[in-house]
Amino acid sequence: MELPKFNETFVPILNVLGDGKVVTSRKLLELVEEKYYSSLPQELLDQLTKSGERLIANRIAWGKSYLKKGGMVEYPARGQVQITEKGRQAIKESVTLEGVTSDVISFYSPEKLSAERPISTLSPQDLIDSGIEQIEQSVKSELLERLKGYDPYAFEKVVLILLSKMGYGEYLETSKSRDGGIDGVINEDKLGLEKIYIQAKRFTENKVQETDIRNFIGAMSGDTTKGIFVTTTDYSESAKKKAKDAHHKIILIDGLRLVELMYKYDVGVQTKRSYEVKTIDSDFFEIGEV
Repeated sequence: MELPKFNETFVPILNVLGDGKVVTSRKLLELVEEKYYSSLPQELLDQLTKSGERLIANRIAWGKSYLKKGGMVEYPARGQVQITEKGRQAIKESVTLEGVTSDVISFYSPEKLSAERPISTLSPQDLIDSGIEQIEQSVKSELLERLKGYDPYAFEKVVLILLSKMGYGEYLETSKSRDGGIDGVINEDKLGLEKIYIQAKRFTENKVQETDIRNFIGAMSGDTTKGIFVTTTDYSESAKKKAKDAHHKIILIDGLRLVELMYKYDVGVQTKRSYEVKTIDSDFFEIGEV
């Protein structure tokens, strides 16, 4: 199951407005979602755009905008929406989704119907998010490759810096000559009331094995009950089981999860450029004359 594309909201919007009543734009979003998409899994309904807006509401809003450009709905007053005669006629004729999509988008942007530029089912917001996602994945991929070729001791420092950025307390690097399987110790809180032991393995291809986890657990014994094991690759199934069955609380972070966290907390990456995207302030247009 997946969320509807913005053009797939055309018919639901027209049906909700089919009685001809004037509703607020906000109410329209609620009615369409409740009538047509409330049965979708909550995790889908909770998805957000890159700017933090609910994705389902964003796509319904873009559907409304395209229908307005296509002449099937109109805005009779600030923050209000109503079906037009053209929209009512489409319902009477039982126009299919494909028919409405072609009619609306050809009106909005005729060149999109050419053979070279077929109709897009991605809203402008979807296109923005897709572009950002491609950039993010490219950066994360390059970041992981660099970590795999990094000096092992420097990699340990990177892991400690990351955990510090994530809000843990001060960290202490262990002596490299006799760390006993422990690469660092961090405070779980700012006051250092409880310690967490860290093990960082910078591998190129090999997976972390059960013996690595066993050695880590042995080094923790008697001092702490919590540990974080970080690697640039992955863990064997036996290693995962060993960590899960241990009396200690051990968190395993693989390479993909590691770069996700580094990207989120700005470790090893920097913002090159930011863009400002503005939308209509619906509240402004629902308070009456200004």
